Amino acid sequence: MELMKVAAAFAVILTVLNLKFPLYAGMLAGTAVLAVLFGLPLPEVGAIAWRSVASWSTLQVVIAFYVIAILQFCLKERQHLTHAQEAMNGLFRDQRLNAALASVFIGMLPAAPAVTICGRIIDDMAGDHLTPAEKAACASFYRHIPEGVLPTYTQIIIATTLSGVAVSAFVTAILPMAVVLVAIGFAVYLRRIPLAPDTGDHGSRRENLKVLARSLWTIFTAIVVIIAFDLPAWLAVSVIAVVNFFVDRFSPADIRTALTRSLPLKTTMGTFAVFIFKDVLMATGVVEVLPDYFALLPLPAFLTMALLFFFGTMVASANAVTSAFIPLAFSMLHGGVALLVLLMGFSYAASQMSPVHICISIAAEDFHVSLGAFIRKMLPMVVIYAVILMGYYLLLSALGL
Repeated sequence: MELMKVAAAFAVILTVLNLKFPLYAGMLAGTAVLAVLFGLPLPEVGAIAWRSVASWSTLQVVIAFYVIAILQFCLKERQHLTHAQEAMNGLFRDQRLNAALASVFIGMLPAAPAVTICGRIIDDMAGDHLTPAEKAACASFYRHIPEGVLPTYTQIIIATTLSGVAVSAFVTAILPMAVVLVAIGFAVYLRRIPLAPDTGDHGSRRENLKVLARSLWTIFTAIVVIIAFDLPAWLAVSVIAVVNFFVDRFSPADIRTALTRSLPLKTTMGTFAVFIFKDVLMATGVVEVLPDYFALLPLPAFLTMALLFFFGTMVASANAVTSAFIPLAFSMLHGGVALLVLLMGFSYAASQMSPVHICISIAAEDFHVSLGAFIRKMLPMVVIYAVILMGYYLLLSALGL
């Protein structure tokens, strides 16, 4: 019964967004449905909403969105993304692979709004060969590959700590699946984009590397600073954006324009609404009852647990599901690298379609497409990945890992 109530809330969200209402309207409508169906008192819902809006974790996302939008404005004004794409074309001679790898690289920046920078790269490269919904799906898909692999992300830290699997062993085992993800996106969508005409004048490899470094030094520096000094993304990007004003010689008028035009009100309201919905959903206690439902399925234990992580991530956050269910999974099954790769892979797949994942909402909003259209374009890549992942799990298990 609880899952049906959650499904009803998700259906309302998708319906409202498909009617072209803004993101915040859809998420608030879903929140209202949850409150009614689960019988949550209005004062309790109000208190949860206030805590969500005032939470520092929520405010950090909003601030990160603002400063990354400022940085994106600077990159666009000085045509750095265009120059970076041209340099990568000179290095690899394939604009499709370049766009995918650039998005993966930017995805190392642990901030949700980084997906908008990936969106600009995919949009410029794809032109009219992909629909807006397909571009949004590709931008989010590639941007999140590092999130399912690198131990700089909270979910991976939690998973390796609770499972007892060494970080190095997990990263080594999951890296082939990262390559598979790049290939899946190419096979489903990017292959439809023709190669750019070869002008024959690509410059030397050294020149292209210099252009690439000069064009993307802000993003590269932000990633290094965040990893090396454990700084929050909003702070690191803020400092680098200020430095970039001087490096690129922005006038006071240009700076004023960047500061005033870089935070759309509707997107900010949508961000707050997503966090309110997620926190109200967590307050319903639905995550705690998920294991009971999935224990009834007539499926192999490993697949049951993988589906638990998939649907748990769909209705909650990846970090919450990992914290709650990793001990359960490793107590029920023979735990090892293979099991952790399977569970983290299914969690990654679910997060690419979950309405509570702020990044996909930002990506859909950025390309002005409904969440339903976004999910429909993401679904083929997620299904292919899940099937391959199960085969990879069986292979690793057969090898005793």
